[in-house]
Amino acid sequence: MTLSVLAAFWAVSLLFVITPGADWAYAISAGMRGRWVMPAVAGMLSGHFMATLVVAAGVGSLIAGHPLALTLLTLAGCLYLLWLGGNLLLKPAAPQAGVVQAGETGSRWALRGFCVSGLNPKVFLLFLALLPQFTDPTSNWPLPLQILLLGLVHLCSSLVIYLMVGYGAKAVLRTRPQAAQIVGRVSGAVMITIALGLIVGQFG
Repeated sequence: MTLSVLAAFWAVSLLFVITPGADWAYAISAGMRGRWVMPAVAGMLSGHFMATLVVAAGVGSLIAGHPLALTLLTLAGCLYLLWLGGNLLLKPAAPQAGVVQAGETGSRWALRGFCVSGLNPKVFLLFLALLPQFTDPTSNWPLPLQILLLGLVHLCSSLVIYLMVGYGAKAVLRTRPQAAQIVGRVSGAVMITIALGLIVGQFG
């Protein structure tokens, strides 16, 4: 695998990462909570890494070839996004300064982050369609290893962008409670819109 191929994939991957979506909305909500940006981002990256492993292992093609399995995956992801988005819409996050709400832990934020990306069929299908396109069958590297390397490149891009989004929200909205609530509701609406769009696309 050449550096030019990796650079080309990085450019495409970065374009995907900088496009606002459910991951951005979740990073923003974590930023407004103050101290949960890192666990939330770690959880989302774990979901992306899982998608990479699924594609590298060849399981992705197997699932994509079975409409029922793909439909169930889509519905699970959509229901979770609807639940998470509904909570943000009805109870928008307010900036927290050194205050930990009951029941909030880093592990819970990480788990929710994993579900946001790991249960997002859009992420899975993108990886399934994108990663193999940048592999080289004639390379000395095994195909799964090439896919894993591409996935790690994507994770690096995601790490930088999501941390910027999360900590940016924390810095900008920490002293603006009304603006933070508006952004929280918008983030929830984004998640709901994405979920409904996926459902319509699946059954439309």
